[in-house]
Amino acid sequence: MPARAIAVAPDTRAGMYEAMCRAVIDGGGTLADITVAEGLVWSDPAHPGAFPGLVAEARKLEWIQLPYAGIEPFADHLDERWRWTCGKGVYAPAVAETVLALMLAGQKHLHGYSRASGWSRPVGRILGGSRVTILGGGGITDHLLPLLAPFGCDVTVVRRSSEPFEGANRTVTTSRLHEVLPRTDVLVLALALTAETTGIIAAPELAALPDHAWLVNVARGGHVVTDDLVTALTNDAIGGAALDVTDPEPLPDGHPLWSAPNCLITPHIANTPEMGLALLEPFVAENVRRFCSGEDLLAPVDVALGY
Repeated sequence: MPARAIAVAPDTRAGMYEAMCRAVIDGGGTLADITVAEGLVWSDPAHPGAFPGLVAEARKLEWIQLPYAGIEPFADHLDERWRWTCGKGVYAPAVAETVLALMLAGQKHLHGYSRASGWSRPVGRILGGSRVTILGGGGITDHLLPLLAPFGCDVTVVRRSSEPFEGANRTVTTSRLHEVLPRTDVLVLALALTAETTGIIAAPELAALPDHAWLVNVARGGHVVTDDLVTALTNDAIGGAALDVTDPEPLPDGHPLWSAPNCLITPHIANTPEMGLALLEPFVAENVRRFCSGEDLLAPVDVALGY
């Protein structure tokens, strides 16, 4: 298998840069300057703004590997001149665990008990047998369904395709979302953020949910119209929300969601760098190996769809 020249950039994130360099070597690639590189492994999710200047120096670039599943920071840079891959599926096991934790926390009122300053009345619902609706049919859902299996939940997966999702009780397209919302106890958002899915949960969708239903969002804050969610929580129109992502993000100090008694917020930690890097490194190494050997790459990005 011939080694191919691959650049790792930028070198601004300690730990990540070194891990991606190891991945290139482990995958059989040769570390190279961007001017001669055939592949580029992006190593700092926080600095997409450096991309245009860097690739302007590239002369032989064919493939770009992004380090995360959601590629919104690179949406303006997607270009059909190159093949793109991302970290789609890499972080799914860790995120699925967080979904289960948030679901249980909401049903067992842990958010309320954790804020209490004295003994309080019993509150909560049983997760077992609940009607769970999951928006998104990707890796997170794939890993979440086995975790839910022991609870005997009735699971509906909502996605672009109506092809049955293995492990779900039923699969419907997004056009039928309003049919399933009224019979949903827990609504999980685990889908990509695109122009079509931005604001997919707004006042009409929240109103369609039962007043005991919980919203769990581990996807992107932009899926939810925040002001509408604040209104629904304030009016007890839904049971509550467990949010690992928000819009805006970071959520500003003093925002109404922080003080909502029926809202549990975690600071985008469904997958942390510590969790993810150990999973990302062998994933990138495998894609480097595939690139060098001319095989299909893992987690390709559809430039037209934006994910």
